[in-house]
Amino acid sequence: MIARPYYLNRLKKALARNPVVTLLGPRQCGKTTLARQLVPAGHPHYFDLEDPVVAQLMENPMTALQDLRGLVVIDEAQRQPKLFPVLRVLADRAKQPATFLILGSASPELSRQASESLAGRVELVELRGFDLAELPDRAQETLWQRGGFPRSFLAADDESSAAWRKNFILTFLERDLAALGFALSPALMGRFWTMLAHYHAQLWNGSEIAASLGIAPNTARAYLDALEQTFMIRRLLPWQANLGKRLVKSPKLYFRDSGLFHSLCGIRSAAELLTHPKLGASWEGFALEEIIQAQQPDQTWFYAVHSGSELDLLMELKGRRIGVEFKRADAPAASRSMHLAISDLGLDELWVIYPGQRVYALDDKITVRPLADCIGTRRKSARPNHPRTG
Repeated sequence: MIARPYYLNRLKKALARNPVVTLLGPRQCGKTTLARQLVPAGHPHYFDLEDPVVAQLMENPMTALQDLRGLVVIDEAQRQPKLFPVLRVLADRAKQPATFLILGSASPELSRQASESLAGRVELVELRGFDLAELPDRAQETLWQRGGFPRSFLAADDESSAAWRKNFILTFLERDLAALGFALSPALMGRFWTMLAHYHAQLWNGSEIAASLGIAPNTARAYLDALEQTFMIRRLLPWQANLGKRLVKSPKLYFRDSGLFHSLCGIRSAAELLTHPKLGASWEGFALEEIIQAQQPDQTWFYAVHSGSELDLLMELKGRRIGVEFKRADAPAASRSMHLAISDLGLDELWVIYPGQRVYALDDKITVRPLADCIGTRRKSARPNHPRTG
């Protein structure tokens, strides 16, 4: 396994200041493994609702939980809707004899219950697959090709990694979506998801996709919503302001895991990736996720005007406005579009992220930076001296 001290520290801090903490993320991203570092499997305060015996016990959650002390972990919490009103009562007890760590994949029911029943009592922590801050420098190419899901990244070879991702996609479509409360056709969702691969790092065109699939535009939006809520897709909204220009108003779509994107594109190896027409889009999506994860900005957008000026990523970061362009090139150069973005948006800095090794300035506000250079202090805090153990 690979140690994940950054997330472990986040969980400990959240549990110290809240009666309930919800750890959310896609299936198979490591939520259970992380929780077991706090409460090991087999501990009497660890409840896995995929276990039929535990599920039966939780049919009466007040009886099961009211006398417990210390940290209580409840895995796959979305399977028991009756749990959340009980947690509200238990969280309001004097002196808070127990704190609760709730694990779950995103679902409409879990999100609704957490926001309604536990408002003001719960902190949400989002977990994703591995990122560059947790891995050695040399792992960047493998992480990009295979994605961050632990079993995909740690597979013995590319063939095994691709096989795991193929099975993940099938299970997600045929079982997980229904289990999470999404009443969607697995076959149609599979076609929709595959079609979205062609829109990766591009503007969402719901009418075009709906027409191609023979479905209504509102059905296409429902399918997109489901993929976004389950952490498969990021919908990056456009910057909107009265600049006297015709701004693009449609969101851009990104696959949040590069490995799944490659699987749906039929890319099975590094050699195939480097010769694929989607190489540039793949790099942009991978780098964008890493930047957002490492920098943890307050808000994110992209910027584009119909006349052609654009910016891949706009971040509000600690009171500063940072623009980011992603270029898979040996030596990126400044462009007119970059200078327009600096002027239009009042940027404090503009980073040009590329896969090289050297940092150099293009202008007073424009700096070319390797992707690994932007991980910064997050890498120091997240990565132990020996990242691979066991």
